[in-house]
Amino acid sequence: MKIYDKIYINGEWRTPNSTATHDIINPATEEVVARIPLSDAQDVNDAVAAAKAAFVTWGKTSAQERSELITAVAEKMSERRDDLAEAMSMSMGCPVEMTMGLQTVGPAYGMSTFAEKAKQMEEVKEVKNSLVVKEPVGVCAFINPWNYPLNQFVGKVAPALAAGCTMVVKPAEQTPLQDYIMAEIFHEVGLPAGVFNLVPGTGPEVGALMSEHKDVDMVSFTGSTRAGVMIAQAAAPSVKRVTQELGGKSPFIITAGANLEEAVEYGVEDVMINTGQTCTALTRMLVPAEQYEEAVAIAKKVAEAYTVGTGDAFMGPMVTELQKNRVLSYIEKGIEEGATLVTGGTDMPEGHDKGWYVKPTIFADVNNDMTIAKEEIFGPVLSMIPYDSLEEAVEIANDTPYGLSSGVYGKDRDEALGIARQIRAGLCFIQGGDFNYDAPFGGFKQSGNGREYGDEALHEFYEVKSIQM
Repeated sequence: MKIYDKIYINGEWRTPNSTATHDIINPATEEVVARIPLSDAQDVNDAVAAAKAAFVTWGKTSAQERSELITAVAEKMSERRDDLAEAMSMSMGCPVEMTMGLQTVGPAYGMSTFAEKAKQMEEVKEVKNSLVVKEPVGVCAFINPWNYPLNQFVGKVAPALAAGCTMVVKPAEQTPLQDYIMAEIFHEVGLPAGVFNLVPGTGPEVGALMSEHKDVDMVSFTGSTRAGVMIAQAAAPSVKRVTQELGGKSPFIITAGANLEEAVEYGVEDVMINTGQTCTALTRMLVPAEQYEEAVAIAKKVAEAYTVGTGDAFMGPMVTELQKNRVLSYIEKGIEEGATLVTGGTDMPEGHDKGWYVKPTIFADVNNDMTIAKEEIFGPVLSMIPYDSLEEAVEIANDTPYGLSSGVYGKDRDEALGIARQIRAGLCFIQGGDFNYDAPFGGFKQSGNGREYGDEALHEFYEVKSIQM
């Protein structure tokens, strides 16, 4: 078991003020694999003070200097990709090979994209007798999730560095280990003291303090919609900028002209990857009524072919026992409300007598009024819904308080694109498109506000000043 007894503030590893600790449990083995310290109010105050002091000089550095540091960080992330993958696999239970491809390589590339974007900060626009310039927003508080911990870390930290902001970062207490590696990388490449500060802790204590702190200028949060509302309320009295990536209940429309087998296989994989712990997961599959039974049979075959476990398995366990029990309660609710359990269910997967595993689960005969079609389950559970017309499919797709992601599989790209433009969501994957680290990521409605990645991410981290000549 690895013991971490320091936090990273003002460019140095220091003993936290608090003596409280938190055990990191491997969800696949249920064994304690690491222990971290928990920060308290004094630690948060010290971290914010360090970030505030560092902003005075860091906010005035040249774009070239910031660009070179970001490039150095991205290169070190690639060098330490095995360490990063192992850290996340250990705390999430995600099979290590899957973790490398899904959780590690992409974020390293995502970090590198902001080296060039830093130079946008020095662009000046002339509007008649005015100069329009950009200035960094200031001290940022970042509260990250456990499901894609490095991906979301980079989505916040990289544009903030590019813009010239300083930051205090709180990882999810379930998955903090990759953040320790990132702190080591920042220290090694020579990031100035106070620009990056790491304060592990719980959301109700550390996250709340960061959100309401008078010297924090911006809060960026990824997590549940319920927690996002609480953070926005805490930030409101000081009129901070708040960006959020929250919940989702994303639809996937398959049209009558689509390749049904390809479309269903893509949709099932999208839900089951990362054990369903994906905010963008296309968990409502909408299928033409005349093809519905065939689609259900394909989905069943696909799901039952997935391996569950460690090593080269496709699916790992849920991140915590609490999350496992939450998902199982939704499966029970689906059965109770009359949905047909096609495959999966509440029993442990074969070959496992420990670990927080849930079988890949598919429900048929679902309508959009059922709990499993309305609420974010955050587990490997797919709801299949029939529709009679494309107009009805779009109506069902948009009948949700969320608007993070969506998908369309049509007879061709043009048909899919036309439908995609009708769905109220921040992302749409058509014809099985891949995630793009060069494009903006974020949602509509109760799925949050603001964007990560792409040029739009940089926009979240600067103020615009108009200078009249």
